[in-house]
Amino acid sequence: MDDLSYSACYGIPASQPGQPTWEAALEFPLQGHWTEADFFKLDLARGYELVHGRLELLSMSTLFHQNLVRFLFGQLEAFVLARTLGRVVFAPFIVRLGPDHLRQPDVCFVRQERVKDLHTPPEGADLIMEVVSPGKENRTREFDEKRSAYAEAGIPEYSIVDPEQRTISVLALEGVAYRVAGVYGAGEQAASVLLPGFEIDVSAAWAAAEA
Repeated sequence: MDDLSYSACYGIPASQPGQPTWEAALEFPLQGHWTEADFFKLDLARGYELVHGRLELLSMSTLFHQNLVRFLFGQLEAFVLARTLGRVVFAPFIVRLGPDHLRQPDVCFVRQERVKDLHTPPEGADLIMEVVSPGKENRTREFDEKRSAYAEAGIPEYSIVDPEQRTISVLALEGVAYRVAGVYGAGEQAASVLLPGFEIDVSAAWAAAEA
């Protein structure tokens, strides 16, 4: 499409050096109008989430983040598999929280009865762990937005792994909101409420992240 036809169709000039790439942006739906069909056309490896019709782009993962997620996944998977309780998965993996609401938790545990089809996202999860990426926006997303979203979706347990404060917060669902079951620091064991006996050694988690 040349500049004249582009301008005529969209009412704005073609993008110039130093400007956003308007032509690429207009290939996608407007914010608030995204559907699940639109979402699944994306390259999900880049890290997107769909939140009530809005597309959110997630932060790029670092080696520290990956090391920490791998440790958490390994600890939880070993516990769950030994007891044949279900499945443990890690991002990129989509969990459906509701209509047009798709999240990609860092680590999540899904009981076997939730798995209806191996080719579609499960409806919710039983335990989710999120590692907080640097920046105010990411902290707000994990501590506020996702806390509300996961509670609304009925996720029984949500753990927030915070590298900045070097803590792991375990939140247990009571009614329609989470209560803080514990905030654990170095030298402590972050204990699950949903899975009695499952604990994360907080010091070991940071050591694994920095390995």
